[in-house]
Amino acid sequence: MAEIIQRDGTWVFDGEALRLTPGRDRNVGLLRRELGELVVPLRALAGVSFEQGKKGGRLRLRLRDGADPLLQATGGRLTEPHDPYQLLVESDRYGVAEYLVEEVRRALLLDRIAADPVDAYLLPGPAVPLTASAGDGTASFDGERVRLEWNWKTEESKASAGARTLGVAEIEGVEWQPAVGLENGCLRFRLRHAPTKAPAKHDPNAVELWGFKRDPLMALVAAAVQARLPHPSAAPGDATAPIASGTALPPGAVPAPASGPDHDALLRRLRELGELRRDGVLTEDEFTMAKQAVLKRL
Repeated sequence: MAEIIQRDGTWVFDGEALRLTPGRDRNVGLLRRELGELVVPLRALAGVSFEQGKKGGRLRLRLRDGADPLLQATGGRLTEPHDPYQLLVESDRYGVAEYLVEEVRRALLLDRIAADPVDAYLLPGPAVPLTASAGDGTASFDGERVRLEWNWKTEESKASAGARTLGVAEIEGVEWQPAVGLENGCLRFRLRHAPTKAPAKHDPNAVELWGFKRDPLMALVAAAVQARLPHPSAAPGDATAPIASGTALPPGAVPAPASGPDHDALLRRLRELGELRRDGVLTEDEFTMAKQAVLKRL
């Protein structure tokens, strides 16, 4: 096991997963604190690096494209204090950081983990229900519905329609854009059969963001919704995202049938489901449903 403990956070690698726990230092970003501890399976990693500096260093994880709904929703636009896949390292812990990097790289080589994109999410996304307030509104998500409510700063053209409730089935895509310079950001939900080019300040399906402290929390709502939408690799119009081996299943979902009667592959799948239940990724009910689907193939 490799472990590094810093004011910025703690990273622990046990050979199968990296456990990332944010620190309590005042410089730790609000999004990281609210997101809490992350468990990143080895199969979700594309690489890890350590960069040394004069006053401190930085550990960086690189995830495989499509593995994390948070990165998918934010498009790599999370700024440094809010990025959960970076860790500031004090100069007297450089040796420990380098050791952790070598352990992760060795495990990636031994397990022959490819760095290519994946076709299903390997992380479950933020826990729900959750609520975030920033800019001109409040966004809440319970796992099935998004509710958007407006405040006194909302443009009249948008506020006059009242609060909005959007079912996941209505949502085609979600995006989070931070405010940059003089350009405002947004959390926007794109609806099926209802395209719009309206700016966020007038779009009733978007919260406009102005670059204030709580803006990054809207990225959590974006990621939680993204985790329940079809994976980007799914064919257009496909209502369900493909489930990759070892992927966290959405509530009520079951693995897609295998293409052939590969008995050993089905047994491996049963073992993987058991590990997901043990690690807390699957609930007891989700595990039972998935197991029954696999047993029918044996």
